[in-house]
Amino acid sequence: MAQAVAEATAVLSAAGVPSPRVDAELLADHLLGVGLGRLRALLLGDAPEPNNYWALVEQRARRVPLQHLTGTAYFRHLELAVGPGVFIPRPETESVVQLAVDRLAEVLAQASSATGSYGSSEARGPGVPGGQDVQDSPDMPGAPVVVDLGTGSGAIAGSVAYEVPRARVYAVELSAKAYAFAQRNLAALPVSLVQGDLRTAFPELDGRCEVVVSNPPYIPAGAVPREPEVANHDPQLALYGGGADGMELPAAAAATAARLLKPGGYFVLEHAEVQAEQMASLLAASGCWIDIRTHRDLNGRDRATSGVRSAGTGEWR
Repeated sequence: MAQAVAEATAVLSAAGVPSPRVDAELLADHLLGVGLGRLRALLLGDAPEPNNYWALVEQRARRVPLQHLTGTAYFRHLELAVGPGVFIPRPETESVVQLAVDRLAEVLAQASSATGSYGSSEARGPGVPGGQDVQDSPDMPGAPVVVDLGTGSGAIAGSVAYEVPRARVYAVELSAKAYAFAQRNLAALPVSLVQGDLRTAFPELDGRCEVVVSNPPYIPAGAVPREPEVANHDPQLALYGGGADGMELPAAAAATAARLLKPGGYFVLEHAEVQAEQMASLLAASGCWIDIRTHRDLNGRDRATSGVRSAGTGEWR
């Protein structure tokens, strides 16, 4: 197996795979199911290579996404089922979730201080799994309402529901294939999931939401993603935002957020680095938002914009 993994690493490296050694190990572990720690111990001995290993390596060398081959993507504390037809969640979106989780922690802390109704453990927070039973949170009177617009695999909605068990979480997804994955991934979490258009989603929640978060499609119409895994395997419905600048769906998500949020509610949206200034200008021009901020991802790129719903009605254009 050690020789096979070394040869697979060379093959994947020659094919331009960004992390050839890790991928070679993960494919072996996918077949063995022993965990990376145990796998690396086995590589020190004379364990045989796994059956069907090279079939997976050859597909990965053709730049089939690793997650399609294993059927799994890891996102914050969640293990998500993924495959053809659903957007594979990216690490940069974890930072967007953190902004939503931090805002909810502030909201719950203020509510607890004011009424004493939320107890002492409002959110699990990053890196702190476990805690309260998530199943009781949707029935908490006065719990903050959160909406995820365009949930895809359910990564954002599921993470918020898991990490902030006191919140009521709602999610909408248009694609039938992605919706099926979201159903599977959110089945054990207290998320109200619907299939539909983010433009018209949840009219019954108008003016009631505390947080709206979205990672909508935002790639401009004429752009082609650099990575073959994205260009050839992620669904186009999840990639292209509409219009020459890709801003139709981000703008639609902002309009829906303005409708859903109560005054003082928080909206955060992921976008391309080159869209940061345009997104901030769009929010400012509507008159619906105050405290508009641009947020950088872990690589220092401007990848999200947030705003607080103003008390006035504004005019979305």
